[in-house]
Amino acid sequence: MDSCVATSVERGRHAVLVLYFTGIVNSEESIVRTAYHEALESTRLDVVRLGALAGDAIRISVEALERRDPAAGARVVAGDDAIDELRRRIEAACIELIWRQQPVAGELRAIAAMLEIVTDLERIGDYAVDIAKNAIKLSDVPLRPARVEIDRIGGTAHAMVLDAMRAYTEQDPQLAEMVIESDDEVDKLYKRGVKALQEEMQADPALVRAGTRMLFVLASLERVGDRAQNVAWHTKEMIGAA
Repeated sequence: MDSCVATSVERGRHAVLVLYFTGIVNSEESIVRTAYHEALESTRLDVVRLGALAGDAIRISVEALERRDPAAGARVVAGDDAIDELRRRIEAACIELIWRQQPVAGELRAIAAMLEIVTDLERIGDYAVDIAKNAIKLSDVPLRPARVEIDRIGGTAHAMVLDAMRAYTEQDPQLAEMVIESDDEVDKLYKRGVKALQEEMQADPALVRAGTRMLFVLASLERVGDRAQNVAWHTKEMIGAA
């Protein structure tokens, strides 16, 4: 065989081998990236589930207080372990996502947001437990302050949590901004509630025991609003709208 022809054949074989192995590498990289995106999506769905658990805990704890239902309050307290466990699982998954493959900018923002948001959601769960414990202790107290709008501030704070999680799920910066602005309403209701409690306790010392616990409840609900606002801010940062 002519040396030029042999060289051409050899080059052809080399090119085929390069294409073959490049295809294998690209295929393997594609499989790895697909698995990575599936793991990222699975973790994101866990964040959504954690938001649902935290939101339910707030709703039920306020209902337990309003309806004098100690059993409902006890369910909230018992359910906090599930919230804590899910938070730990999400954090571990986020660390593995960073370690497994260097995430690109958008993926890194998503992971960072998840780590921040689950902290806020876990704290919302803690506030729900605080409210539930006070609901249990107040369930058999016959005399309560009448002018405190616990249901109103509770409903507003709960709606903020739901809207913040919907903004996160749908990556909606406008809804996230609405949640951020809603915190002013929670703050106003909190200040008005504290003032009403103080006035009622001063007028009737028999209300001091129940009133003091209601003050703790108001403080917890105000902090729920703050945490929901945080979730909205982290969502805006995640989608580059902050």
